Amino acid sequence: MRAFTTHTGLATVLDFANVDTDQIIPKQFLSKVTRDGFGVHLFHDWRYLDDAGDMSNPEFILNHPRFAGASVLVTQENFGCGSSREHAPWALADYGFRVIIAPSFADIFYGNAINNGLLPIVLPAEQVQQLIDEVMVNVAANIEVDLQQMKLTSPQGTVFSFSLADSARHNLLNGLDAIGLTLVHQPLIDDYEANIPTWRR
Repeated sequence: MRAFTTHTGLATVLDFANVDTDQIIPKQFLSKVTRDGFGVHLFHDWRYLDDAGDMSNPEFILNHPRFAGASVLVTQENFGCGSSREHAPWALADYGFRVIIAPSFADIFYGNAINNGLLPIVLPAEQVQQLIDEVMVNVAANIEVDLQQMKLTSPQGTVFSFSLADSARHNLLNGLDAIGLTLVHQPLIDDYEANIPTWRR
């Protein structure tokens, strides 16, 4: 998993509450067994006017040229609700997002995001609304995030502090998912396995 220390990226807005995982990545695209290739299907039913994904919806914000290449998503409360599919953060990351900012997240999505290298940032609703307003009125609106300092800088220079559990912060800073955390202890694992009695093998 790619480590996260600081990130400065173009921000875009999804100004809806209760965006569920079926809206993030519809169920018909869940047949892949690897984590890549889901970005093209992100928000499929909103991004496209047809089932095949050949006709872009010009009204959907991610299709606006000014938001091409956005890597920071600012959205509303309860983002990632619905089913527990891990494909939702896979799709967001594969599209290019590194940071999701909202007043609240669904618990399972929140954990899945961190385990897949995405940084979900919880801010008070009024601060999120300020970010939305700044992103919408500033072309090329970048948001800067410093995970080491736990600070976020808005497009117009306002600095917000955020919090994250120590374990989640450690894992993101060091690029550790569940497998990576296990492999940190590889020497101890090897030593244990080398000393297992023959009769137990």
